[in-house]
Amino acid sequence: MIKLYDNGVYLVNGKDIVEDNADSAAVLQQKCGSIPSKDEAAKGTMAYGILESHNTSGNMENLQIKFDKLTSHDITFVGIIQTARASGLEKFPVPYVLTNCHNSLCAVGGTINEDDHMFGLSCAKKYGGMYVPPHQAVIHQFAREMLAGGGKMVLGSDSHTRYGALGTMAMGEGGPELVKQLLNRTYDIAKPGVVAIYLTGKPQKGVGPQDIALAIIGAVFSNGYVKNKVMEFVGDGVANLSADFRIGVDVMTTETTCLSSIWTTDDQIREFYEIHKRPEDYKELKPAAVAYYDGMVYVDLSEIKPMIAMPFHPSNVYTIDELNANLLDILDDVEKKALVSLDNSKIQYTLKDKVRNGRLYVEQGVIAGCAGGGFENICDAADILRGSYIGADEFSLSVYPSSQPVFMELVKNGTITDLMKTGATVRSAFCGPCFGAGDVPPNNGLSIRHSTRNFPNREGSKITNGQIASVALMDARSIAATAANQGYLTAATDIDADYRKPKYFFDSTIYENRVYNGIGKADPSVQIKFGPNIKDWPEMTALTDNMVLKVVSEIHDPVTTTDELIPSGETSSFRSNPLGLAEFTLSRKDPEYVGKAKAVQAGEKARVAGEDIFAALPEIQDVFDKINGKFTVKPEETQIGSMIYAVKPGDGSAREQAASCQKVLGGMANIAKEYATKRYRSNLINWGMLPFLYPDEIPFKNGDYIFIRDIRKAVTEKTDVIKAYVVGDDMKEFDLRLGDLTDDERDIIAKGCLINYYKSQM
Repeated sequence: MIKLYDNGVYLVNGKDIVEDNADSAAVLQQKCGSIPSKDEAAKGTMAYGILESHNTSGNMENLQIKFDKLTSHDITFVGIIQTARASGLEKFPVPYVLTNCHNSLCAVGGTINEDDHMFGLSCAKKYGGMYVPPHQAVIHQFAREMLAGGGKMVLGSDSHTRYGALGTMAMGEGGPELVKQLLNRTYDIAKPGVVAIYLTGKPQKGVGPQDIALAIIGAVFSNGYVKNKVMEFVGDGVANLSADFRIGVDVMTTETTCLSSIWTTDDQIREFYEIHKRPEDYKELKPAAVAYYDGMVYVDLSEIKPMIAMPFHPSNVYTIDELNANLLDILDDVEKKALVSLDNSKIQYTLKDKVRNGRLYVEQGVIAGCAGGGFENICDAADILRGSYIGADEFSLSVYPSSQPVFMELVKNGTITDLMKTGATVRSAFCGPCFGAGDVPPNNGLSIRHSTRNFPNREGSKITNGQIASVALMDARSIAATAANQGYLTAATDIDADYRKPKYFFDSTIYENRVYNGIGKADPSVQIKFGPNIKDWPEMTALTDNMVLKVVSEIHDPVTTTDELIPSGETSSFRSNPLGLAEFTLSRKDPEYVGKAKAVQAGEKARVAGEDIFAALPEIQDVFDKINGKFTVKPEETQIGSMIYAVKPGDGSAREQAASCQKVLGGMANIAKEYATKRYRSNLINWGMLPFLYPDEIPFKNGDYIFIRDIRKAVTEKTDVIKAYVVGDDMKEFDLRLGDLTDDERDIIAKGCLINYYKSQM
């Protein structure tokens, strides 16, 4: 059972729940002997204490956070360091770990992936960082093993940067936010709300962390219950979960669109740190005697059943029993939802052909990455599969341990042997299956995965080429149960397995002998190694007084993911090449976008160069004629850019490229009803793009031009309502808003991007 409280709640002594209503004062008086104020009680959350200790502003309403440690992987760290270098970087001021777990397949794109790795190693030496070579560990497992610490804060350039189960408040953001930390600046946000996730009871045998996580995601995603808030895990049920189990739930909190997470800690977490030879990093965390939360998600663990998130979102959840009992009806519903994200004129999408003798058949199972590749998940999966075979039909099973230490212990205790006997294949630590760079399903295939996401286009589909595949998210245990039945969907609770629960032993010598640790040992004499694909950011111009925007893409899906804005998979090899990567922008959602954006950009390039903008972009002549019928505007002093409209863009990855690729192609703004995540909006701002809000039905259409007068003044003088005009004979007026912006964010937009902002201060 999962219950969402309609109001805020007081938590007394970590266990008694008092909902904030007309009776709460009397109940608090009875339980506490006093009635604490809501503001005082809000200081009793674990989140408040950690944020307060890392805040440098002196004002808890408007935070300026300094993080303890930073982490990035190989499709983000090149752009981050290149941005920081252009902005004056001399050395890494805090421990910064560069892992190589995304572009690990170095044959993709020739030498360019390995070139990025060598860039990272040389930068770790030059600026004083840590470098984790390919196949050693996925980014988040290494952080759990070597970076997390009780009461600490970690910032990562990957959206699943979540170490709350270990007492660490971690956040995933776009690269520019890490650049700010590398330049001794701060992470600036308003004080976030905190929502309690109250766990009680004990999971049924066969129910795993992904089942709990999917049940929570299904309850809170669509209503935005925890959006941009901190999820704080409390309750008596926490003690019934192992450290590995908690980690498996915690990593999936990203898919709720929350800001971060934190859990109460206990002897099981103390033991985790002891096993990993860092006992000093343990800290006991629990709420104060009275703590106030902005809401509560009450989860009875004993009632959660094995879950499945059907395509194409982690919130599209059902119990496996429910799916099996109502198979055709649910598949019909999935197909209807798919029509929202897929262009049905190009793709005829169905999963009904997977039904064989009344049961759902899947072609692939994958247990991988930061969510699925943990020691306990893989051991339990092996226990379910022991004595079974995955068969010789279409179904395949692959397993990716999350780090070399985990892999080695699985070898030592015989788990790898057990898995290989079943026909499963075991791979090295690699995040590829999570974003379409490994184990891509066949066309029209269905893959079940214990990984983090199942967005459309993420698993390798190229809809414009007529290719489509699907991913459903499940727990490793039910994936193993399905494998034991040779591809027919099966809940782990239907298998009577003997779970051995072997003890984990961590061998640190793997890292000691292979990972380069240069933290605090910067060597300015080291020359950075640049491969031919590593390019600098192009020059970006400052905001002008007026702006003309052409709408070049109009997306009315309820949510637009970062995977749709800039696809993952093979495009990841171009993350170090801004112009090369930009060619893929919206390629699987709106293939005409790049050409349209470049056409508009030709006019802006001509303006900046002092050339004839009307020759470069002939259609702009009529636009300015109509504008000057109402106002007096000089074309040479008016910025020309492209713009995307989407209802709710930015769900998913922290990748800054979802915004930077638009800017590289001349994008100057987004207009949206709302932004799905803080991190996408922050990425827009850091690349100098205007994050406009318009909550109503839009008065413009794809191909229209929009004129905004005195936009620079509106940004710098904090104008609330900004007048805009759809360019036409009647110059139709409508109102835009930018929402809350810090002074620094306004300055970044005015100067054109974060790089320009820092250059102006050098």
